[in-house]
Amino acid sequence: MSKQAETRYMGGQAVLEGVMMRGESTWAVAVRRPDGEIELDVRTVPGWSDKYRRIPILRGVMGLGESLGLGYRALTWSANQQVPEEERVSERAMGVAVVISMVLFTALFIVLPAIAGGGLDNLPGLSFLPFHFAEGIVRLALFIGYLFAISFIPDIRRVFQYHGAEHKTIAAYENGVELTPESADRFTTAHVRCGTNFLLTVMVVAIFVYSFVPTPNLATIIISRVILIPVIAGLSYEVIRLAAKNMQRRWVRVSMKPGLLLQKLTTREPDVDQLEVAIASLRAVFTAEQLAEVESRAPRSFPRVAPALGG
Repeated sequence: MSKQAETRYMGGQAVLEGVMMRGESTWAVAVRRPDGEIELDVRTVPGWSDKYRRIPILRGVMGLGESLGLGYRALTWSANQQVPEEERVSERAMGVAVVISMVLFTALFIVLPAIAGGGLDNLPGLSFLPFHFAEGIVRLALFIGYLFAISFIPDIRRVFQYHGAEHKTIAAYENGVELTPESADRFTTAHVRCGTNFLLTVMVVAIFVYSFVPTPNLATIIISRVILIPVIAGLSYEVIRLAAKNMQRRWVRVSMKPGLLLQKLTTREPDVDQLEVAIASLRAVFTAEQLAEVESRAPRSFPRVAPALGG
C-alpha cells in the first residue's frame, strides 16, 4: 500500500434514513428514498478547523464546531429527501432547531445536574458524597435515562440502525477488508470514536474539571458549568484521540469499555439495505488513491464478531 493510500480514520453520523460520512476533503450524505433508490449528495469540507489541528484541546473544540455545522446540514438534506418538495425545510430553519436543542441539552445535562447535585449532597446518608461527584451521578443517570427512553421511538430506532451501519462500514474500511454489506456486517456496532463514547467521556472529564471550580453559590456554579463546556469538550477529544491510537493496550481497552457498552443503547443491528447506504456514502468521500486501494482488496474470511475499535 502506498503512503498516499494508507488507511485513515473516517468519521460520520446517522441521519434520517441514511448516513453522512466525512473524508479528507469532501463529505457526503446517502439516504434511501421512499421509492427505494439511494440518493447521494457530495459537498466540499469547509476545512476551517484544520488550521488548529496541531493545537491540543483547541483542535477538538474547533473540530466539534465544524462537525456540528456539517451535521445539521446533513440532517436537513436527509429529511428533505423523505417528503414532497413543498414540505421541505431550509438549513436556516434546521439551524434554529439545532440551537434550541443545544440550549435544552445544556439546561437538562449541565444546569439541572448542578442544581440536583447540591440537593443529593445534602440528603441524609449521602452527605459523604462530594458535590462534584454527586452532580456527575445525576448527569450520567439523566443521560442514560434519556437514551433509554428515546430508543423506544420507532423513527429513532431506525436512526440507531443507520448508526450501527455507519460503525460497521467504517470498521470494515479501517480493518482492511472488502467494502461490501456482507463483510461489514461481520463487525460489531461498537466503535471507540463514536459520539456516544465521546459524550460519556465528556461527563467523566466534567467531574474532574468542575472539581477545581469554587462553588460559593448556585449562580457561580451554573455560570462556570456553561463557560467550561468548550474546555471539557476539548479535553474529551484528546482522551478519545489518545485511546483510538492505543487500543492495543489492555488498560485502554478496559477504560473504553463503558462507552462501548453504552453504544448498545444508541446503535442497532442494520439490515443489508442500510449497510448499502452507508457504504455508498463512504465510497463517495474516498480520494482516488483510497478508492483504488479498497477496490484491490481480496476477499477473506474472519469471525463474525470482529473489533470495531479504530486503532
